Formats: sequence, C-alpha cells, structure tokens
Amino acid sequence: MIKNTSIPYTLLFSLLMLTVSCTKLDFKPTDLIDASKAYRNIGDINLGLLGVYAVLDNTLIGTNAIASDEVMLPTENTVSNTDAHRWLYTAGSGSVTSSYYTFYVAIDRINRVLVGINAITFPAAEQALKNRYQGELLGLRAFCHFELLRTYASAYQNGALGIPYMKVSANGYPARDSFESVVADAKIDLLAAKALIPALYTDKTHLTKIGVSAIQARLALYEKNWAEAITYSTEVINAMPLATKAQFPGVWTDAVDNEVIWKLKRLPTDSRTGDLFFRQTGGIVLYAPAFKLINTFDKVNDVRYAAYIKFDASRTGTKSQFLVNKYIGTTASPGMADVKMFRTGEMYLIRAEAAAESTGDAAADINALRAARITGYNNVAFADKPALISAIYIERFKELAFEGHRFFDLKRRNMPVQRLAEDAINTSGALTLLPEKAQYSFPIPALEISVNKNTVQNPNY
Repeated sequence: MIKNTSIPYTLLFSLLMLTVSCTKLDFKPTDLIDASKAYRNIGDINLGLLGVYAVLDNTLIGTNAIASDEVMLPTENTVSNTDAHRWLYTAGSGSVTSSYYTFYVAIDRINRVLVGINAITFPAAEQALKNRYQGELLGLRAFCHFELLRTYASAYQNGALGIPYMKVSANGYPARDSFESVVADAKIDLLAAKALIPALYTDKTHLTKIGVSAIQARLALYEKNWAEAITYSTEVINAMPLATKAQFPGVWTDAVDNEVIWKLKRLPTDSRTGDLFFRQTGGIVLYAPAFKLINTFDKVNDVRYAAYIKFDASRTGTKSQFLVNKYIGTTASPGMADVKMFRTGEMYLIRAEAAAESTGDAAADINALRAARITGYNNVAFADKPALISAIYIERFKELAFEGHRFFDLKRRNMPVQRLAEDAINTSGALTLLPEKAQYSFPIPALEISVNKNTVQNPNY
C-alpha cells in the first residue's frame, strides 16, 4: 500500500521544480518522520499511541449494515450512500473504500511509534509503561490488518487474496499477501502484545490483555481455527460476564459499560455514529431497521429489541416509523455514543459456532445468551449441526445488529445477501447479492490500483 500517495509524489515534484532555480536545498525531499526526533521520551510515545486511537473510526459499522440486509433505504433518504445499499459500488466509491486508507494511516502511525520506542533507552521506572504501550501498538497493528482483511480479502480461505501486512513505514509497492499469511502475522503480533500488556490494566478505551483475547477469538473464527476460537473466547467470557437485562439498555447510552471489552471513546467533536449512518438533523431517517431484522425479535420479552430499535408513531406519511435506536445517544448528546468494538455477547456466539463445528456442544452458549436477553426464556434443544448453525446465525443477526458484522458473517458462510421485498422498496431491485458477484467483496480503491504496480483488484471488478 502506498502511504500518503498524493502527498509524497506532489511534494517530490515541487522539489524537483525548485532545483531549476536553486542549486542547494536546505531540506530533504521526503515525507518520512525521523523517529529519533519525534519520539524522545515516554510522553512522546504516549502521544503517538493516542494518535493511533484517534484515527480509528466507526466507518465499518455503517458500511457493513448498509451493504447487508440489516437496514432498509427509506424514500425520505435522498442524500446518503445509496450506492453501497444498492450494490452499485466500484473501486472509485468512497462509501466502501475509505476504510482502506483509514486503517493504513493507523498502521503507518503504529509502525513509526514502534521505531521510536525501540530507539529510546527508558529508565527502569518507566519500563513497565513502555512495555504496555508497545503491547497496545502491536495489538492495534494486528487489529487494523485484520479489519482490512475482513473488509477487502477476496475470500476468507487459504490462498485467497488478502492485504499487505505492513511491519515498517516506507513508501513502496507491496503486493497483496495471502489470507493465511495475514492471519499468521496478526497472530504473531497478538501473542507479543498479550505478553506485554499487564493483566491489571483495565481501561476499556485502550486495548487491554482481555481485549487482545477478544481479537484472537474473532480472528480464529475467520481462520476456522475452532480450538483457538474456543480457547480465546472462553478467556473473555470468564473475565467479563454478560450484562444483566437491567444493565443492557444502558450499554448503548454509555450509562454503564458492562460486558464491553474495548470501546472507542467518542467526544463531542467526533462524528456521531447514529447521525452519521442512520439519521440526519431535521428528522430524516437515512437508514431504518429492516423488517427482516425486526421480525426476528420477541418484541415484548427481548431486551435487545427496544435497545436496538425504536418505533415512532408520530412519523407519518412516507416517513419510516422504525429507527435504529442503538446509537441514539442521549437528550444532551443525540446520536453520540462510544463505539463498542468487542462485547461478551459476541464471545458467546464465537464459542458456540466453534463448538458446533467441532465438539458439537454449542447449545449451552446459545441458551445462556438468550436467557440473558429474553425474559421467561426456556432452554431449547437442537436436532443437529445445521440446526445449531442456523440458530447461531439468527442470534448473531439479532445480537450484533448494526455493529459491523452481518455482511462479513454471510461472506464467511458463502451465503447470499437476501433482502425481503418490503425492505427493497427503494433499492432499484437490489434484492439478492450472490457470492459470484463482484460486489460480494469490497474493492481495493482505484487509486491504489493505479499507483501500486504490484497490487491487483478483487475478482470481477
């Protein structure tokens, strides 16, 4: 991936033109930061780490929901991101390519800080803090590459086109690594991170040791490494219990953070997740919950329904009466809520799927999660593996709605994105997206393809 491609080439061109009239330049024609000057002490390293967290955003939440069957496009939305919902995106569509640059900017920052941290001699009193910072950076590097892999891999299987795993910051022309190579490099970084982050560090706005376990569990699920998925999800479940029914609604207004493993703190100056993707100032609903999703809930007894979906009878005419409630925020901060990156609910579903694929003992986790969410729930038995997998995917659809998983979940199983007719009234016929279609995988950005001579596009674009 070419870091800051438009910046270095524009800069170098300008410097070349200057040589026509200048015989000596007082600065080097480069955009590289000298780590020995930028990072000189533990405070500088902390600022560099905070700079990484700052660039991480919530784009994949919206992109994933909009491209899947979680939401519908109301006729009142005439302004927002319809190419992603109608599967009309190409390599030039920012709606699906912007995350490519976001995560590589974060990775570039990570690698620069790691160079700086390795060049400094820290006093003994700062060694533990240095180790924690280094662990967070390595864990974040693995996470960013994994998010890129989920988003832009041609498929989730060995031999498939992945993304370049960048371990140093340098302008160049890296080829796409294979899916399995990216997974292997991420696992190395995560193991190193886990050894460096102290168990007693529990700030959920940073990557903690248990947060690393959560990343390992999700990565193992995509790798289809069922044993590791069970091991790492169990580590999280044992350390972080599910929220109670009384606590659960408060998770989404930031009143409580029960079962939240890692979150991105949102400040008043940050983009508002709810307003950015699902509604707009002035009462316009950009995307509404799909009836396909609404119909899966027990609307009376399932605590998730009211936490995730709001019905507003005052919205009449052609306006959608259903709204995404998950990021509605508070009266004081409408649309503003911390971004929940990992939760214990997901870990139960990871362990259940891994067990269904290996030991077969998945019913306990499905029933435990449902009992935590549904008043009066009685445990059920499942006839066979297909019944278990079907139940897990219905539960993932409900539990993880609007959190950035559904499109990728369908892709993991090579299943089509299938919308109900009533959810496609404004989609120009976008009812079914089959796995053989180009848009089943998001494209590598056109600029990357045009500049990087060693990269290739995903199939069929």
